Amino acid sequence: MSATKPRKPPVKPAPPAAILRISSRNYSSWSLRGFLIARLSGLPFRVITVSPDDPSTRAELLNNASSILLPCLEHDGAELWDTIAIAEYLNERFPEARMMPEDRIARARCRAISGEMHAGFHALRSSLPFNLRASIPSFTVWSAARGDLDRIFSLWRDCLAQWGGPWLFGDRPTIADAMYAPVIMRARTYHVALDETCEAYARTIEAWPDLREWIAAALDEPEPRITELELDAEF
Repeated sequence: MSATKPRKPPVKPAPPAAILRISSRNYSSWSLRGFLIARLSGLPFRVITVSPDDPSTRAELLNNASSILLPCLEHDGAELWDTIAIAEYLNERFPEARMMPEDRIARARCRAISGEMHAGFHALRSSLPFNLRASIPSFTVWSAARGDLDRIFSLWRDCLAQWGGPWLFGDRPTIADAMYAPVIMRARTYHVALDETCEAYARTIEAWPDLREWIAAALDEPEPRITELELDAEF
């Protein structure tokens, strides 16, 4: 009778290769952008939510931070807290993920409109706070924020017309789609009317599995104890 061979211990799965630190899933548009960009790269990563009691987190959620420190990606010795830097780093490390369009002109436009979202549209951000749980049908969009929205919708229409949709640069999402996805969610929160072209794009974004996963987690997220985030009568 042959001796029983000893069982090999079960192989434990390797831990994710990276960490993405975020603030709030419900209130942080920048954390959403970082998450979508990281997912585009295909890099396995673990999400860690930084406590709202952290001063930098509180400042970011209240739009009082001079520099946005979250999301922050930690990978292979790198620590990156700027969303564009995260995008460029992951695009460089994982070119096979095709996070940017292959066409030279499309790639240049993708960088340009992503940079514009990163650096601009301050009236939109301050007037229409990011809040996935809220629904405010009677909200008045004042002229400065309306100007930002008109500019964004024009960018979308131009890209969709030139590269055929359903994403901004063709048949797959890119960094630009990750950068503008939170605008769609703001439009839904404040019931902003979209024309036919922008509405079709909005539905493409809303069907994005990674975005749907984020929203589901946001709805289950404990409410941070920051009373200033509560929408009051002025909204």
